[in-house]
Amino acid sequence: MTWETFPYFAGISSLLWLAGLGLVYASANHSKRKLAGEGFILAGIVLMTVFIAGFWINLDRPPLRTLGETRLWYAFFLPIIGWGTYRRWKYDWILAYSLGLAIMFLGINFLNPETHNKTLMPALRSPWFVPHVIVYIFAYAMLGASSIVAVRGLWKRGKSLELLPMADNLVYIGFAFLTLGLLFGALWAKEAWGHYWTWDPKETWAFLTWIAYLSYIHYRSHHPKKETAAMWTLALAFVVLLACWFGVNYMPSAQTSVHTYTQ
Repeated sequence: MTWETFPYFAGISSLLWLAGLGLVYASANHSKRKLAGEGFILAGIVLMTVFIAGFWINLDRPPLRTLGETRLWYAFFLPIIGWGTYRRWKYDWILAYSLGLAIMFLGINFLNPETHNKTLMPALRSPWFVPHVIVYIFAYAMLGASSIVAVRGLWKRGKSLELLPMADNLVYIGFAFLTLGLLFGALWAKEAWGHYWTWDPKETWAFLTWIAYLSYIHYRSHHPKKETAAMWTLALAFVVLLACWFGVNYMPSAQTSVHTYTQ
């Protein structure tokens, strides 16, 4: 599996997800049609699993080196989270948004393929590298799904209180993985650079992201009935997350960051 074969896997997976979503939406009370739709969605996830596994073997390193590779993982986790959330709360729209975002991220990789293999620099050859990045991307996907709920809640004002328990659970799980990723990163930094934390730009934004979601959890526990402010807090927390993931790479301070791996 390579970036050259990626369009085939991404295209077929996207078609399976769209077909599955169509069947779920068209099923109404037709349980067999709904099950078939979920089967299509799972088939798309399995196909992306096969591609990532083959890609990993072909590269002879974890495909976690570039932004394109992290987008690939994000597009892989989102359908899993969307399907799991749909199974738990039975909201069709969370499935639609999750699959739509996954297809969008696959589309970005299709339009901007990073076909040049990049070897792992010494700092990335750590046993903490793979768990740190995978846990982080999974947390990003969970928290991305919670932001979808926030936007939905802001759009459908009357349903905010109904949606908040789902947002809370997504944030709790995402925040737990985010914290794990932060701890794994500190252990990795100690091994790679000799210190746990240096307030490097990437580390600073990672801390701000963690604080943003902790603020949401704190706000919810003290103001359970103020749903609009909670939804705005959650939506803004995702903006901080995006700044940490993508934005920091384009800031002038990134030139001095030890977390810049674009070369």
